[in-house]
Amino acid sequence: MSSTRIVSIVSTLLLVVGGAAAESQNSSPSTTGNAQKSAPATSSGLPAAADPAQLFQQGQEALNHGRLDEADRTFREVLALNPRLAGAYANLGVVYMRRKQWTKALEMLNKAERLAPQVAGIRLNIGLAYYRQSEFLKAIPEFESVVRDQPDALQPRHLLGLCYFFAERWADAASTLEPLWTQESTQLNYLYILSIAAHRAGLKELDAKATQQLVKAGEGSPEFHMLIGKGHLNLEQYDMALSELQAAVQGDPKLPFAHFNLGLTYLKKQNYEQARDEFLKDAAVEPDLALNYDELGDVYSFMQQDGDAEKSYREALRRDPRLSNSYVGLAKIYHRQEKYAQALRAIDSAEKLAPHASNIHYLRGQVLLRMGRKEEGKKEMETSIRMDNERRAEREKQVESGTLPSPELTEDER
Repeated sequence: MSSTRIVSIVSTLLLVVGGAAAESQNSSPSTTGNAQKSAPATSSGLPAAADPAQLFQQGQEALNHGRLDEADRTFREVLALNPRLAGAYANLGVVYMRRKQWTKALEMLNKAERLAPQVAGIRLNIGLAYYRQSEFLKAIPEFESVVRDQPDALQPRHLLGLCYFFAERWADAASTLEPLWTQESTQLNYLYILSIAAHRAGLKELDAKATQQLVKAGEGSPEFHMLIGKGHLNLEQYDMALSELQAAVQGDPKLPFAHFNLGLTYLKKQNYEQARDEFLKDAAVEPDLALNYDELGDVYSFMQQDGDAEKSYREALRRDPRLSNSYVGLAKIYHRQEKYAQALRAIDSAEKLAPHASNIHYLRGQVLLRMGRKEEGKKEMETSIRMDNERRAEREKQVESGTLPSPELTEDER
C-alpha cells in the first residue's frame, strides 16, 4: 500500500491540467486563431508568424517528459503571442508546483482561473498548491467548488475530506469521505482517517464499520502496525505505540514514516539517542522530508549538542522554509550562546510564520530583555501571558485531539 492516497492525486496532476489546457483552448478557438493570424514580433525573438498552437504542443510534450526548463520557456513564448491563453498559465502553474515554487505556481494558476473560471481542473490545482503547503483552510473553498462541479470525482472529494479532517471539521470529513467507500475501502489510510473522523463526530455506526474494515484489510501488515502505533502515540500511550511501531519497522525497515513515528515515540519517552537514530533512519528513507531534520534539531538541542542542532534546523529550513519550530530552535541556541542579534532575527522569522504562538512571544521577550530593550521585552512577555490565558481551553482541546506531525497522511510517496 502506498504511504498515502495523495500519491495517486499527484500522479494524475499533469493529466488534469492537460485536460484543463485543452478545454480552455477548445472553449475559445477564436482567440487562438486570431493569435495565429496576427502574432506580432516579440521580445523573445519569435518571428511574427510563430504558431501558438504548435508552441503549446511543444511545451506540453516537454512537460510530459519532465523537461521543466524547456516547458517554462515555451509556455512563456506562447503567452507572448497570446496572453489570454488559460492553458499556458495553467501548465506554467504545474511547472512551478513540480519545483515546489508555490507562490509562483499560485500566481500562474490564479491567472488561468480568471481566464477560465469554468475549468474545474485549474481550481483543483489551486487547492492542491495550498494543500501541499498545509494551508488547509485556503484549500477548502477550491476543493468544495470542484466537488460541486464533479460530485463523483475521487481526487477532489478525497482531498476535501482530508482538509476537513486537518481542520478538525470531523462531521464534514466523515460525510465527504464516506461516499468513497466503494473505491477506497481497501486503503488503510482512508479507513484510518474515516474511523477517526467518525469517532470524533459521534457517528458510532460509521466508526465501527471503518474500524472493522481497517482491521480486516490491514491486520498484520507493517502499514497497519504503523497506523495503530500512531494512534497510540496521539493518545500518549507510548509503550503501546512503541510495540506497534517496532513491529512496523521489523516488517518493513524501509516503510516511509515508520521510523519517523518511532523517533517521535522515543522523543516523548526522553530517549534521545534512540530518537536520533530513528530520525536518521527515516531521513535515509525519506531524504527530502524536512520534519526529520526539524525533529533532529530538537533531539540534538535536548542533548546539548548545539552545533548538530543548528545544522539540523538549517537543513530543515532549506527543505521547508515554513517550519517555525526550526526558527524557534535556532533562536533558543543563539539565546543560550548570548548571540542575541542572531536570536532576534530567528525569532522574528518564526513570528512571521506563527504570529499567534505564545511561546514565540515569550522567547522574543526574553531576547529583548537580554538586549536591554526592556519596554519591548516586557510588552512581549505580557502578550505571551495574555495569549496563554485567552487560549487555554483551545490548547487543551488540541492536546486531546492530538497535534503531533503526521507526514504519513499528507506527504506524497517519494
